[in-house]
Amino acid sequence: MSIAKGQIIKGTVTGITNFGAFVKLESGETGLVHISEVADTFVKDVNDFLKVDDPVKVFVVSTDDKGKISLSIKRAKEKKKPQRPSLSFEDKISRFMKDSDEKLASLNKNMNAKRRSGNRY
Repeated sequence: MSIAKGQIIKGTVTGITNFGAFVKLESGETGLVHISEVADTFVKDVNDFLKVDDPVKVFVVSTDDKGKISLSIKRAKEKKKPQRPSLSFEDKISRFMKDSDEKLASLNKNMNAKRRSGNRY
């Protein structure tokens, strides 16, 4: 199996260091997941996220002629985009105008209250 940049491949964690984790891929080749590519959050210790023999899905970040394979666990996770209902232009304008009117009414109410209390800004 040929490894190419951009692929998502299954593998197994074979070693953990202070700078990342080594992963043996299905093809038998080994690559490195740098500590910055382990999770979407700050990773101080890789051992908090991975253990030896853990099965993982990895994204192939890069490969070189010397056989070095850079991998990412966080990029292998599918990111789901929040579903937003599609609004027409008229609906968006209507919503904008309603929000603007509400904010303007609130500002006017606050200014009138300050005027009645004798406070000048």
